[in-house]
Amino acid sequence: MYDQFLPVTREEMLARGWEQPDFVVVSGDAYVDHPSFGHAIIARVLEDAGYRVCMLNQPDFHNARDFARFGRPRYGFMVAAGNIDSMVNHYTAAKRPRSQDLYSPGGRPGLRPDRATIVYCNRIHEAFGKVPIVIGGVEASLRRFAHYDYWDDSVRHSILADCGADLLSYGMAEKQTVMIADRLRDGLPLTGIPGTCYMADAVPEGALEIPSFMDCKADKAAYCRAFKVQYEEQDPIRGRTLAQWHEKKVLVAEKPMMPLTREELDRVYELPYTRRWHPMYDADGGVPALSEVEFSIASTRGCFGACAFCALTFHQGRIVQSRSPESILKEARLLTTLPNFKGYIHDVGGPTANFRFPACKKQLKHGACKERQCLAPEPCKNLEADESELTRLLQDLRKIPGIKKVFIRSGLRFDYMMLDERDDFFRELCAHHVSGQLKVAPEHVAPKVLRLMGKPRNEVFRAFCEKYKRINQKLGKDQYLVPYFISSHPGSDLSAAIELAEYLRDIGHQPEQVQDFIPTPGTLSTAMFYTGMNPLTMERVYVPRSPQEKAMQRALLQYRRPQNHALVRRALHIAGREDLIGYGKRCLVPPAGAQPMRRSASGKSAAAPQQKVPAKGKKQASAANRPSGRSAPGRGSAPGRGAAPRGGSAPRGKGRPRRG
Repeated sequence: MYDQFLPVTREEMLARGWEQPDFVVVSGDAYVDHPSFGHAIIARVLEDAGYRVCMLNQPDFHNARDFARFGRPRYGFMVAAGNIDSMVNHYTAAKRPRSQDLYSPGGRPGLRPDRATIVYCNRIHEAFGKVPIVIGGVEASLRRFAHYDYWDDSVRHSILADCGADLLSYGMAEKQTVMIADRLRDGLPLTGIPGTCYMADAVPEGALEIPSFMDCKADKAAYCRAFKVQYEEQDPIRGRTLAQWHEKKVLVAEKPMMPLTREELDRVYELPYTRRWHPMYDADGGVPALSEVEFSIASTRGCFGACAFCALTFHQGRIVQSRSPESILKEARLLTTLPNFKGYIHDVGGPTANFRFPACKKQLKHGACKERQCLAPEPCKNLEADESELTRLLQDLRKIPGIKKVFIRSGLRFDYMMLDERDDFFRELCAHHVSGQLKVAPEHVAPKVLRLMGKPRNEVFRAFCEKYKRINQKLGKDQYLVPYFISSHPGSDLSAAIELAEYLRDIGHQPEQVQDFIPTPGTLSTAMFYTGMNPLTMERVYVPRSPQEKAMQRALLQYRRPQNHALVRRALHIAGREDLIGYGKRCLVPPAGAQPMRRSASGKSAAAPQQKVPAKGKKQASAANRPSGRSAPGRGSAPGRGAAPRGGSAPRGKGRPRRG
C-alpha cells in the first residue's frame, strides 16, 4: 500500500514536475484508489506502463471548464461512466430517480449526468476540439452494439456512434489499454486491437456482418438475429470480428481480448493502490461504496454460469481467471495492517466465489461452447467441479495472525457445489465462513422461468437445502439460508409468480426486499424483454410489461404484508386461484373485508373471532427451513445487487455488472 494518490488538480500535477499529463482518466465515480474501482485499476495500469496519469473524477458536467483542468493531455482521455451504467445508477425498475449514489461522496445523487459517457465526451470535444478519446467501462462495454434502452424504450445506436470517441474498449481492459496507449504514443492506427470497437467507412475484410442498427430498430426479429451472433461470438479464442452498419458508418467490433494469465492478474491487484477514498471527500464522510469492499479480496473474474439476466458474459466473459493463492494471502496480510481492520475479511470471491478455474480443459484451447452452457439446464459432462484450491486457500487465510474470521459473501453457485463430490468445500464453508446466514440465488422456482433464466431446476436447490441442513446439523450449527428471487422476469406470468409465492409460503420465508427485473443493456433477458422472443431459439416469450402486473408479481412475493393483500387478491382472481384466498393453511391472503390479522398475546397471529388460521409468520415445515437449513425469516435484499463493486476495470466500470 502507498500513500500517494494520482494528481487531481493542476497544482498537484505541476508539483510532480509535469507540464502536462499523458492521459486524463475521467470517471463518473468519486476517486477511490482501490482495486474494486475501475478508474483506479486503469490509472495504475497506465502508471505502471510508464505513463503520466491525472484523475478527473465526477467533473462538473454543466460546461467544459472542468474538463480543461489539466490542459490538453499529450495522448488523450480515457472516459468511463463509473462502476455502474449511469442509467442503472440513477433509476429504479419503475424508472423513478434513486435517492442515493453509493459511488459519490456522502452518497449524494446528481454528481454525474444521465448517459455520462456521452456527456463527458461532448464536454471534452467542447474544450479541446479534436483530441483522442477512448471510452470504456460497463456503460460503454454493454452498449457497444445497437441496443435496447429501457429508459428510452427504444433501440439506440452504439454508444460509440453517439459520443464521437475514437475507440471503445470493452471487457476487462488492462491488456488493450496498454496497447492503445502505446499506439497513441507512437502515432500508430488504433484498428485491429482485440477487445475494442471503432467506426469505419466500410466492412473490413473477413468481418462477419450482423443486422444493422436500422434493421434492429425496425424489426424485432432482426434484433434477435443480431443479438444471437453477438452472444455466440463473445469468445476470445473462437470469436470473430463483427460489423454493424449505423447509417453511413459501420461499427467494427474486434474479437474479445484474451483473459489475463494468473501472473498478469496478480500484478494488477498488487499495484500501489492507497486503498482509500481521496481525502477531499473526508468532509462528506467518504464514499459509501468503499465500505462494502475495503476489507474484501477480489480473487476471480469471469463466470461460466451464464445467467440470462447477468451482463457478465458480455463484460468479463465465460472463461474464469483467478489470482494465485500466494497473491491473495499477500493481500490478506496487507489488510491486517490497515488502521480500521478489525480482524474480519468480509469476502473472498468475485462474480461467482466458488469458480476458480475454467469449466473444462477444452475452454482454453477451443473457447467456450458456442451453442450450449456449462451448467444449465443440465451440467455438461465435460464440466470439472473442483473447489479444492479454494478450500486450501480459506484454510491458509484463517491461519494469518490478526485475522479472526473470513466470510464468503459473493455469489455461490449452489448447483456447482452439488457437483463437487468431495464436499470438503461445503463443510469448510459451513464450519468457518458463514456469518449466521448464507445467501444464495435460486431466483425463481417455476421451470419455464428457470429455463429462460439459465438457472438449474428447483429440485437442485431443494437438494442443496437438504445438504446444507445435514452438514450444519453435524457441525452443531444453527445457520440460515437466505434465498433471493427476481420478480417479473421474462417468462414469468401470474401463474409462475403464484407458484413462487406458494413456495415462499411452504418454506416460511418472506423477503424484506424484492428485486424487480430491470432490462439492463447487454443481457439475454433484456433482448427477451424487448422482442418478446428468445434470441437463441426464436420461441415466443411472455413478458410482463404493465406496471399493474409488475406490481402484482412483486406483491405476491411479499403476500403477507397487509398493504399488498388487495393486489394479491386481484392477481389470484385473474389467475383463477381463488382457492388461495381465505383462512386455510395453504391460503395466501384473507378475503376482502376481513379483519386484519393481529398478533395475540402468545405471539401467534389471530384473525376474526372463532376462525382457525395459521400463525402469521410461522414457518411451515420444509427441508429448507428446519434447523441448520432453514430460510431466514424476513431477511434479504437483492443478491449481489447492492453496493459492492465486483469485477471490471476502467476505463470500464468495475462491478459485477450486477446480476439483473
